[in-house]
Amino acid sequence: MRQRFEQQSTIGITPISEVKISTKSRDELPPVLMALQYIFATPALNESIFNLLEDKVCSGKKKTGRPGMDLWHILVLAVVRHATGTNWDKLEDWSNNHTSLRKILGVHVEKFGIEEMEFNYQTICDNVGMIDEELLQKINTLVATHGQDLLKKKDEGPFFELKTDSFVVETDVHFPTDLHLLWDSMYKGLDMVEKLQKIAPIEGWRELKAWRKKLKSSFRNTSQAVFKGKDANKKKEAVKGYLSMALELKERCQAIIKNPPLNAGVSKIVEFLKTYCDYAEKFCDQIERRLIKGEVIPADEKVFSIFEPYTEWLTKGKLHKEVELGLLVMITTTQNNFIIDYKVMEKQRDQAQVAPLLERIKESYPGVPIHSHSFDKGFYSKDNLTILKKEVEVPVMPKKGKLNKEEKVREGDETFKLLRNKHSAVESNINMLEHHGLNRCLDKGIKGFKRYVGLSILAYNLHILGNYLKGEEKKKQHDLALQRKRYLQKAA
Repeated sequence: MRQRFEQQSTIGITPISEVKISTKSRDELPPVLMALQYIFATPALNESIFNLLEDKVCSGKKKTGRPGMDLWHILVLAVVRHATGTNWDKLEDWSNNHTSLRKILGVHVEKFGIEEMEFNYQTICDNVGMIDEELLQKINTLVATHGQDLLKKKDEGPFFELKTDSFVVETDVHFPTDLHLLWDSMYKGLDMVEKLQKIAPIEGWRELKAWRKKLKSSFRNTSQAVFKGKDANKKKEAVKGYLSMALELKERCQAIIKNPPLNAGVSKIVEFLKTYCDYAEKFCDQIERRLIKGEVIPADEKVFSIFEPYTEWLTKGKLHKEVELGLLVMITTTQNNFIIDYKVMEKQRDQAQVAPLLERIKESYPGVPIHSHSFDKGFYSKDNLTILKKEVEVPVMPKKGKLNKEEKVREGDETFKLLRNKHSAVESNINMLEHHGLNRCLDKGIKGFKRYVGLSILAYNLHILGNYLKGEEKKKQHDLALQRKRYLQKAA
């Protein structure tokens, strides 16, 4: 049984809408807490977001049984983790000890000796894990739409001045040398054998620990010889010895796969063992071809991590930019710095994104005209420019390479130059995102990666909204202080 969150009027608990949050702090958390408080206290926004959460988390589940974590608590804790770029351990500590956060959660008790709610580490992880990318896309659209309406000038209709760019979100992987990837595959395979031994005795694996030590020693010696040695023959001999040991272990593992124990609960472990053996076979082949036969391995054959196999090898072509391991993420920001659209690009590049992006914006924000839309040169193609001209009043898409007369006139226009210069603001938006945890994804799997991106963008949008609310609150406090001062002066 799970509910939205109906705060009880209990002595000692401050209503969420009345919680006072410091406007003096320069930390990332207070503005985000202000934005969450605003969501809770705004009926239309509150209802829309809770409906989305209910459809995702509660659909198909009975309204009986033990109470689960409230939907409000899931949303707040998920956002706070990314707003501060922190980890699960610190989030657990804050959820139980950070006064302002607990007040926004609606569980902090002032005195009176009432027992307070506690949040457990695994409960937080499991409940936040129920949120997915599709849900976050919808919530982000609601927040961005509401934020745009709130920040627009009086008597001004809704319109967009958009900026689009892409950047790399790194996965949490080590640098992928084929020698190291083979070691990863083999030691995980041995882990699976060890798990099987605990369930059922397997003959021929009495010296499992010794095998692990020998393989690791061989891996280290081979790495030293390949990357620091100067003798080509010694390099090849070290590689052959490492491959010989890895292939022997792989054959022993495959013997288990062919005749697995008949005990219950081993099928999943054997499946994992087969996966790691397949990886080991692939890397043995690539090592032999590259280091012994001198071949160049085609990029489409390479795997850069056995733990995060979706990881891509990315270089964005910038001066002195090192290789990045992860996925490209494209964001589109408005004149008020809200991110109204984002996409995780798997094996895709910038040029293919323009037409689908414009379709998504029209679908998510119907009736909102796009006054201008700027891109960098990486998005340019003749087709993209033609599409953009049809949909946007002022398209800003600089051409790669040499310009003809017509293109010089287009790119020399004062409005084009002004909007092209403004495009650099998206870089500061990306930098702010990276401070909301979107520098390196610490969650596992492609679903976890997409959820991590979506939550970081939601935290970012709430931070932008919270900064506006914080500014308005400061103005109110300043005006009240002035009124008090004038009143005292008149009274004197």
